Amino acid sequence: MTRIIGGIAGSRQLTSPAKATRPTSDRIRESIFNRLASRDRLDGARVLDLYAGTGALALEAISRGAISALLVEKDGKAAAVCNQNAQLIQKALEKEGFFDPVTKVAHKAVSSFLSTDTGEYDLVFIDPPYDISNDEVIENLEALLPKLAKDAIVMVERSSRSEALVIPAGLELDEEKSYGDTAIYWLLKSA
Repeated sequence: MTRIIGGIAGSRQLTSPAKATRPTSDRIRESIFNRLASRDRLDGARVLDLYAGTGALALEAISRGAISALLVEKDGKAAAVCNQNAQLIQKALEKEGFFDPVTKVAHKAVSSFLSTDTGEYDLVFIDPPYDISNDEVIENLEALLPKLAKDAIVMVERSSRSEALVIPAGLELDEEKSYGDTAIYWLLKSA
């Protein structure tokens, strides 16, 4: 069962659609968010979660101080679950007196969303199904570039067994870290 690990909504259980998603494990999310917190990159962040699945990554960020999150999910059942989980976290925040964070779900394909979105983001999670090609991920990264804030962080999750991700111009690799079958790429917007 997927849950929020820390922050105001910590320990809340999230719903998962049956077999439609592959949620990031608690251990990996904890590592990611400890690193983001140590860099002071969560408070007030505008978050984009592409291939959101359950929404766990964006909702974890909201629980830990992000000001907004936009979850993009093409699968209808997963998008409905994202809405349900976002409402659960919003209620938890309101119960604690926090009313500011805004969470929205876009029921769209990532490429379609990126071609029309005009937002600006500080923190982006890209966690596509492992069968999505690296070429498609690279196209998403290229389309995302104009939407990134100056000091944005982009985190890409891939199978550690797939080819290494080629980083497009405009982004630079900060670190690559493997957790068993999962590889996390930390990307920064180039100066």
